[in-house]
Amino acid sequence: MHPALLHKQKAIAVIGLGYVGLPLALELAKHFRVFGFDINAERVALMQQGIDPTRELAPGAFQDVDIHFTADAADLQQAHFFIIAVPTDINEHKVPNLIPLQKASESVGKALKPGDYVVYESTVYPGCTEEDCLPILETHSGLKGGQDFKIGYSPERINPGDKTRTLPTILKIVSGCDAEALATIALVYRQIITAGIYEAPNIKVAEAAKVIENIQRDLNISLVNELAMIFDRMDIDTNAALAAAGTKWNFHRYAPGLVGGHCIGVDPYYLLHKARQLGIEPQVIAAGRRINDAMPIWIAKNLVQTLLQKGKNPSTSKVLVMGITFKEDVADIRNSKVVDLIKELMSYSIHVQITDPWASPNEVAHEYKLSLTEQVGTAYDAIVLAVGHQEYKNLGMDYFRTIAHGELILFDLKGLYQGQRDEADCYWNL
Repeated sequence: MHPALLHKQKAIAVIGLGYVGLPLALELAKHFRVFGFDINAERVALMQQGIDPTRELAPGAFQDVDIHFTADAADLQQAHFFIIAVPTDINEHKVPNLIPLQKASESVGKALKPGDYVVYESTVYPGCTEEDCLPILETHSGLKGGQDFKIGYSPERINPGDKTRTLPTILKIVSGCDAEALATIALVYRQIITAGIYEAPNIKVAEAAKVIENIQRDLNISLVNELAMIFDRMDIDTNAALAAAGTKWNFHRYAPGLVGGHCIGVDPYYLLHKARQLGIEPQVIAAGRRINDAMPIWIAKNLVQTLLQKGKNPSTSKVLVMGITFKEDVADIRNSKVVDLIKELMSYSIHVQITDPWASPNEVAHEYKLSLTEQVGTAYDAIVLAVGHQEYKNLGMDYFRTIAHGELILFDLKGLYQGQRDEADCYWNL
């Protein structure tokens, strides 16, 4: 199988062309014949023009690659090695939403042929690939997994906005349903990953590794977020305390903040869901999630109290929120906790204006029913610097003063202007 792929007698299909699938498809297309499939025809049309809808990749990434972008599932029939990289999020009840994964498995199942391989990269709970996805593949193909076709799991480790740790430079975990599947899957990924391949003993271990990575970060951030809440009441600078503690050789430095995105803010719920199915009620993981999910409410409450202390009526106050994407220097707004903060502020009848140089106004309107302001105005009763975009790092306190209404109240969630805090009438950071 592998020589046939290398010689382009057989093709690879990447299903789901978001911030994970697109860079993967383009990297593979330097060595293989690739079909890049996404159900969003508008996004596919942009990629066909060499444009990355996520704004992560430069136009040069689309050059000298053997790839056919398509929104037609019938094109998957031409592939023999399938990689599924669709989003796995949670619903409003914080329960895993497997619909995109199930739909992708159906599409691949209909295209499966004897001798094919299917690899999942989407983040799931341990057991999902074999217990939830494999039966769908078998049902729609009429083939038997492990016998007629092989499956594997290789968790994505893409870090959006990171121009240093790109796909080839990140160690890749791979797994397969048997030794032969593992060997073949590892060979394919070795063509594009310069950092090396780690072969997990089985699929469940690889699935577990992914959720562990992000749960560990979630818990560490929840600890410093809880410390920030305590230290705020004690009038202690949290970042100064963390810097002092960080002088010890075995202290792990984390920063408080809003925990959004697709990994840290979502993955823990996948393991929580599976554990509860097994009759286990995780205590530590659930506590960390509660703390991090409550941060927008706590920040909003602090802002309202500050306005009242300054003699401002929240219901007649105008607040500017700078940044709505889930992290700095990315265009992705999905699962942004800044949105929770905005809606919490609005619940106090505060007039909130939102600006972001990266976010798409159409996507913000469609996803959250919120409007981005085209032009930053003046006379803001408070300014919330919510996302540390590069565009915000060199504005200076003089700029904030020109758009403030009277006293400058700056809530600097990322601590970008800690060094100039004395220049604000009221400076607050986590």
